[in-house]
Amino acid sequence: MYMPTHFKQENLTELFELIEHHPLASVMVIHEGEIEASHLPFELDRSLGEYGVLRGHIAKANPLFTLLENPLPVYVIFHADHAYISPSWYEGKQEHHRVVPTWNYRVVHVKGTIRKVEDEKYLRGVLARLTRTHEATRDLPWKMGDAPGDFIQEQLEKIVAVEIEMDSIIGKFKVSQNRSAADAERVATALEDRNPEMSESIRKYYPEV
Repeated sequence: MYMPTHFKQENLTELFELIEHHPLASVMVIHEGEIEASHLPFELDRSLGEYGVLRGHIAKANPLFTLLENPLPVYVIFHADHAYISPSWYEGKQEHHRVVPTWNYRVVHVKGTIRKVEDEKYLRGVLARLTRTHEATRDLPWKMGDAPGDFIQEQLEKIVAVEIEMDSIIGKFKVSQNRSAADAERVATALEDRNPEMSESIRKYYPEV
């Protein structure tokens, strides 16, 4: 990943929080020279290993399932807030017009090893925790026990748990740090209504805004 120094994010707490708030990841493995890509939600266990473990599940109909007879190297990308940045928001637009558009974004890249876990108890635990996490803000949270037992069993037979042990993790938080503080503040202000999450990220991660 192209990584100018001012965009590099190595703080594990910040990286873990991005994963937990944006758990849908792009998951890529290479098989016979071809890239097999999937998009999967994960839970993060910070307590295991140097960088933690990701847990999720895949459909057995997913081509990735047949590739996981043995653990495989994997590349995982988590995407957070992003926004188009208009040059009209920069001070230079009014002075010299030597400005161009760009895109702000925050991502986390993970390298590790993915394996399948063919254990129904383990799978149920992954699903139950993911469900509890993402139903937590609802007035009447759905839980697995709400569905008939035989129906849940049928669904469980179609999927398998996967686990990724993370070997490295790095973030790229591109939030206008390559612009002046005045430009960064102008961009944050312009995005307050359009994209409040990115507006907040600029003010949080830009050193002087």
